[in-house]
Amino acid sequence: MAKKATHLTAEEIQALIGSNVVSGTDNEDLVEVKRVEFADLDVESPVAAGSNSVKFLFDVPMTVEALLGSTEVSIKDVLEIGPGSVVELDKTYGEPVDIYLNGRLVARGDVVIVGEQFGVKVTEILVSPEEMGLPAVKE
Repeated sequence: MAKKATHLTAEEIQALIGSNVVSGTDNEDLVEVKRVEFADLDVESPVAAGSNSVKFLFDVPMTVEALLGSTEVSIKDVLEIGPGSVVELDKTYGEPVDIYLNGRLVARGDVVIVGEQFGVKVTEILVSPEEMGLPAVKE
């Protein structure tokens, strides 16, 4: 069995690029080398179609998180938390909450109450459509 090299030298790379056949020590080691050719991107494909390029992603589930604040506490303090305990956070009342999309900070907003549920009203978008992989918004 032939010994496999883990790294190619500059000469070996040049030999691969310049020739279609690279030979080893015996006929069992002959390897045919071909250049890779990629097809042109189809203009009608979903990826290249501009504003329609993300429609196929519309039903992909994503996690949206609204971070009210955070704090660092010791394990002892966590074990003492119970009903009625107050955990002080690093944000003040009325300060915008951070909104994360799949773990990435994308917006800020205000906490609102809708019926008996809490919600977040988005007040600031922190990423551009281009950063999100979306087409630019035309005004």
